[in-house]
Amino acid sequence: MSNCLLCHAYFEEVHSWGTLFTLKEPDPICSTCSEKFEKIVGELCTICGRPFSALSNEYREGEMCYDCIRWENASEWQGVLTKNRSLYLYNDYAKEVISLYKFRGDYVLSTVFKTPLHQTFKTYFNSSYLIVPIPLSEERLYERGFNQATALALLLDLPVHEVLSRTHLEKQSKKNRNERMESENVFRLFDDTIVEEKDILLIDDIYTTGTTLRHAGKMLLENGAKTVSSLTLMRG
Repeated sequence: MSNCLLCHAYFEEVHSWGTLFTLKEPDPICSTCSEKFEKIVGELCTICGRPFSALSNEYREGEMCYDCIRWENASEWQGVLTKNRSLYLYNDYAKEVISLYKFRGDYVLSTVFKTPLHQTFKTYFNSSYLIVPIPLSEERLYERGFNQATALALLLDLPVHEVLSRTHLEKQSKKNRNERMESENVFRLFDDTIVEEKDILLIDDIYTTGTTLRHAGKMLLENGAKTVSSLTLMRG
């Protein structure tokens, strides 16, 4: 018996031969909590990973969603983000969990996502990528006590390269789409020799408009990175 990390109820762990032979870690949450997360499946936008099943046809053109078409039609942002893949939709339950994890400092909750994060990584990426977490500004890091993106990146059990820094500015959520696209780049790079000719995989908790990831990606590409993709926990 174990305690679910989310609802704290006791539950019986299910052990399979696969678990035994692969030394896979047991699930830290019960099936009831696990089923509340909406896994992203089916046909996706080739760039941002948005599922087309919940998207009206008028917001889609071929294999891309309208948001990504707008990004790609802007010469400044064309090709900056090769692809993003996310694990879950950012539903109401996911918002509660992310709030506990990110804003209330419950660091241990990151372990809830270790197995599904590994699975998604293996499906779309490989160990040749340079793992780079999206940084917090010094002010945000002081407030929260840890960087949620770094915690997620460490779950991949690969070298993590914290090569970016971030300036503290007004929250992106307070800006409209055009303001986000035209806003100042808040990211700076510590050492460009690390990223030169590398395929970069940015790690963050939530993909909403893609502004943060594209700003970070642009900084990396301008300093010699070969490509920039991202792996995020939630898709808003």
